[in-house]
Amino acid sequence: MNNEKTPPHTPSIAVQSALKTFQIERAGLIALAAAFSDGGTSDLAACFTEVVTRLAALKGRVVVSGMGKSGHVGRKVAATLASTGTPAFFVHPAEASHGDMGMIQEGDAILALSWSGETAELADIITFSRRFNIFLVAVTANAAGTLAREADAALVLPKSEEACPNGLAPTTSTTMQLVLGDALAVALLETRGFTAQDFRQYHPGGKLGARLLHVRDVMHSGDEIPIVLRGSSMASAVVVMSQKRLGCVLVLDLEGNLCGIITDGDLRRNVERANILSLPVEDLMQRSPLQIKPADLAAEALEMLNRHKVSVLVVIESSKPAGIVHVHDLLRLGVA
Repeated sequence: MNNEKTPPHTPSIAVQSALKTFQIERAGLIALAAAFSDGGTSDLAACFTEVVTRLAALKGRVVVSGMGKSGHVGRKVAATLASTGTPAFFVHPAEASHGDMGMIQEGDAILALSWSGETAELADIITFSRRFNIFLVAVTANAAGTLAREADAALVLPKSEEACPNGLAPTTSTTMQLVLGDALAVALLETRGFTAQDFRQYHPGGKLGARLLHVRDVMHSGDEIPIVLRGSSMASAVVVMSQKRLGCVLVLDLEGNLCGIITDGDLRRNVERANILSLPVEDLMQRSPLQIKPADLAAEALEMLNRHKVSVLVVIESSKPAGIVHVHDLLRLGVA
C-alpha cells in the first residue's frame, strides 16, 4: 500500500501574481475603511459627510474630472452617480481648457480626481471653480497638494502600496478611488431615498431594465384574462382555459370578486376523477391563489413564482383581479 502523500499543488506564477495583487489591493481598501473609523469622527469621514450633504442639496450637476487612469475612474464614477439619481457627467481636463469649461454652470459642483494632487491639466478647472464659486471636491492622496489646498472639501485617501511591482502603474490607488466613488453614489442614493422604481427610469434597457419593469407592464389584462363565474362546470372552464392559453382560469362571483383559480396542474392531478367535466369549478379551484399588485416589480413577481414553484400570479387591484402574470412572459422579457 502506497502511504506517500500527494504533494500539494503549487499555483502557477500567474496565479501567484494574481493572489498577490488581490492581497495588496485588499490592504488598500482596509486602510480606506480604517480612515472612516472612529465612529465617523475622522477627518475623512467628516469631510465625506459634508460632501454628501452639499451634493444632496445641489441644484446643478456633479462635474467629474481627472487625467489618465484617474480620468477613467472618473468616467465610471460620473456614470454611477447619474444612474443613481445624482445628475453627473465627465469633463476631460484638457478638453475643458479648450472650450468644454462652458459645460460647467453656476450651481454645479466639481469632483476632481488626482492621486498626486498636482495634475497640471487640472489647473484650469481649479482656477475656473475658484473664479465662479463652484463647489470643488478633491479626491487625492496628497493633503498638502495644490488640489487639496484649493478645494472646498478634500477627500484625502490613505497612501497605500501599488500592486504594480515597479510601483508605477496605478492599481491600488485607482481601486480606492473607484470604491470611494461608489460609496459617494450609494450615500447620495440613500440620502435621497432613491428607490428601485426611480432606478427603473435610468435603466430602461437590457436585463436590468427588464427586472425593473412593473407588473402592470407585463401582465395580461382585459379580454386576455381567463374568467368563469362561480357555479360554472369544469367543461366551460376547460374551454376558456384552452382559448386564453395562460394555463389557468380565474373563478369570480357575480360582483367580480376573486373566488379561486384552476390551473392546468389542477386538471392533471384530477384527470382520473369520474365525470370531471361535469363537476362545478368550486370542486377543483384553489381558494387562495398567489396575488401581486400592479405597482410591484416584475423581479418580485419572478421571485414569488420561483419560491412557490407556480407559473402564474393573479394581479389584484382594488380587491379585484386586474390581470395575470405568467412566468413565460417574464422569461421572454429577460427578467430572469
